Amino acid sequence: MLKLTFFGAARAVTGSCHCVECGGKKILVDCGLQQGRDERDNRQLDFSAGYIDAVVVTHAHIDHSGRIPLLVKQGFQGNIYCTRLTGQLLSIMLRDSAHIQESDAQWTNQKGRRAGREPVEPLYTVADAEEAVKRIVTCEYDSEIQIADGVKARFVDAGHLLGSASVEMWLTEGSETRKIVFSGDIGNRDQPIIRDPQYIRQADYVLTESTYGDRLHDVSEQPDYTGDLAAIIDETLSKGGNVIIPSFAVGRTQELLYFMREMKEQGMVKSVPNFQVYVDSPLAGEATRIFSGDLHGYLDEQAIQALKGGALFQFPGLNITESSEESKALNLDKSPKVIISASGMCDAGRIRHHLKHNLWRAECAVVFVGYQAEGSLGRRLLNGVSSVKLFGEEIAVRARIVNFHGLSSHADRDGLLQWIDHYQPKPRQVFVVHGDCKVTEIYADTLRQRGLPAHAPDYEEVYDLLENRVLAAGIPLPPKSAAAAPAASPAYRRLEDMGAQLMQVIARNKGGANKDLGKFADQLRALIEKWDR
Repeated sequence: MLKLTFFGAARAVTGSCHCVECGGKKILVDCGLQQGRDERDNRQLDFSAGYIDAVVVTHAHIDHSGRIPLLVKQGFQGNIYCTRLTGQLLSIMLRDSAHIQESDAQWTNQKGRRAGREPVEPLYTVADAEEAVKRIVTCEYDSEIQIADGVKARFVDAGHLLGSASVEMWLTEGSETRKIVFSGDIGNRDQPIIRDPQYIRQADYVLTESTYGDRLHDVSEQPDYTGDLAAIIDETLSKGGNVIIPSFAVGRTQELLYFMREMKEQGMVKSVPNFQVYVDSPLAGEATRIFSGDLHGYLDEQAIQALKGGALFQFPGLNITESSEESKALNLDKSPKVIISASGMCDAGRIRHHLKHNLWRAECAVVFVGYQAEGSLGRRLLNGVSSVKLFGEEIAVRARIVNFHGLSSHADRDGLLQWIDHYQPKPRQVFVVHGDCKVTEIYADTLRQRGLPAHAPDYEEVYDLLENRVLAAGIPLPPKSAAAAPAASPAYRRLEDMGAQLMQVIARNKGGANKDLGKFADQLRALIEKWDR
């Protein structure tokens, strides 16, 4: 029997994990960490690790790979297959994730001992991550590999991150063969450095991500990435300020360095032509060194031409800080500079120290270059808060806050549709995964309207790939319950009711005149600043 089971990213964005069974072999495609509101229990695998024969990884992001060391810790002894560059990135990202797990456990235990609580173990250790890295087997795009008897696979460039892939997999049981495609994360088109997503023409079954399956990117203006960023840097440095850029360590940071190399070569920053750029993230530094290696077979044409002139991400004035002492020294140095630091949403890491030292300075700028989730410090800053608390200190927000549009590593709805429309004939079934619960259903319905058989599977749904039918229904997971809270007062419940009414009023004003919407927003901001405690 050929079976497919959904163990992660089913009506959720993170925690990608799917299991194919063929000829008695069990192969995982991705084994990612659940993150944010998707997180339920990362410690509990939904299967016996020792019975998994192999793992295929679409790309190195932690929501696709972050539980692989746990898999090894619990008894997995097979190979881990991925592209060459994904393998190099996994070697640093899994170790980094393990270091975080160990540090978090240590901090928890320090507090717990004083409270008389039992010690906790880290999810996995650096030793577990190193054992996982030993099991990595790499190959290049478009080359077929034999995963197990009756199971072949091929990696196709997904255009999401250097090394990212969609996976074509051929499953043979007796005289029957079925082809299934796992999209991985499908990239946005016309992005710098990386190639556009490659299209696949045929499959019996397709698993497709749906992160932006209900929306379109803003393409009203074709962004001039280098020119627009150079203008922000030039203006800020001319006033003696610093440019602080919260950025994800792998992928986005290297894109920024690519732009800055271009603006240096073209002399686009007139005020301080020899301006210094500091990458203040050990993980970003390691990733940058990997991205400065052999990239043949992974780059778009423009990047290939740039590579002929030297390194893509190296230029005069680039500094990669390693130690915490070097990081602290940046805030003692009064000369204007660019600091790129993690985390990208400002909820952890060294970036919070740089915000503490620069947010209150009107001559500085904080430039956001990636998605800021609801509730994150980054989103609060973009929403216009007047102050934030960092390390127990209230910090005024006087720096210029810039939302640098145009950089997205995920295809939007039309990009996803363009990818799926290349399948001819239509697949027997399309499984919509890797999206918020509502989004997966919206995108599945969009596909059905286009004549494609599609549905959004529930957690632990089991599908028969020979008979094209559900073998076992999945479990609809309820929204993650919040911790019990004290009963709200009548006045507070009234306030909540007013908040709900406000959201309805905002929705009814969609499509209104920009002038009116701007006035509405300014009035709300004044009210928020008055009451934000």
